[in-house]
Amino acid sequence: MPIAPSLLSPSSSVSHFLPRLPNATRLNVASRSRVATVVASSVTDLAGVDSTTIAVLGGGSVAALATFVSLTDPERRRKLQAEEVGGGDKEVVREYFNSTGFERWRKIYGETDEVNRVQKDIRVGHAKTVEKTMLMLTEEGSLAGVTVCDAGCGTGLLSIPLAKEGAIVSASDISAAMVAEAETKAKQQLGGENLPRFEVNDLESLSGKYNTVVCLDVLIHYPQNKADGMIAHLASLAEKRVILSFAPKTFYYDILKRIGELFPGPSKATRAYLHAEADVERALRKVGWKISKRGLITTQFYFSRLIEAVPM
Repeated sequence: MPIAPSLLSPSSSVSHFLPRLPNATRLNVASRSRVATVVASSVTDLAGVDSTTIAVLGGGSVAALATFVSLTDPERRRKLQAEEVGGGDKEVVREYFNSTGFERWRKIYGETDEVNRVQKDIRVGHAKTVEKTMLMLTEEGSLAGVTVCDAGCGTGLLSIPLAKEGAIVSASDISAAMVAEAETKAKQQLGGENLPRFEVNDLESLSGKYNTVVCLDVLIHYPQNKADGMIAHLASLAEKRVILSFAPKTFYYDILKRIGELFPGPSKATRAYLHAEADVERALRKVGWKISKRGLITTQFYFSRLIEAVPM
């Protein structure tokens, strides 16, 4: 179930407010509470997004908030989420995308106008990721008869275009609700021709051999130690290439993510993890793969690193 990392623009009302914050060393508990309340009330466009939303602020604003953000504890909220569903990251993701997350992201990935400007921008960003992935897949020749595993297929935004190009698609998602939606869309758009084979499954349980394995905007739900194993497993399923997208981890983005976690939205959401490109590359090289192509997709509120890897 792809979920897009997103950004809050520097032009928002939040960035205009933040430079006027008091010196971080003078923030007591009461003043920190007031600051959070004022900033939260300013983020009106984020009401329909969730804790993967990252506030992108001006450099000075980020510096002013760095100490304040370090005093927060998003891990506490994450642990409570896991306890509620009786498991870890995987269980939280499954529960979220079978409930409130499904409704939210079906709108974002769909065509309805019932989205705010942040959600609409995320839709555009993810569509660009799908478009660039299709270019990577088709620039070397026809996809007719090529076996492709779409791991974390969401509502089928990649699976369906792949099938239209003649690929033999095996699509899976941890969310039964997402898979059902993808199947419905595929039947509507493809009729009975070359339908993808859909199944409810998590990344670690996938099996088989495919020419190509694709996993878009899924690793954001898992910490690097778990992502390493997932990357290795996905590579073991592929014969020719692996295509991954993930939210890149830098010092700047890491601070912004922590700021975004201060405002989780009206409903429980999944945890969000950024990944350093060097760590992803290291995980691939460890199992005999190397990065052959790289790309970066950004819109006002969305950013994603896209890579293609081939056997060494």
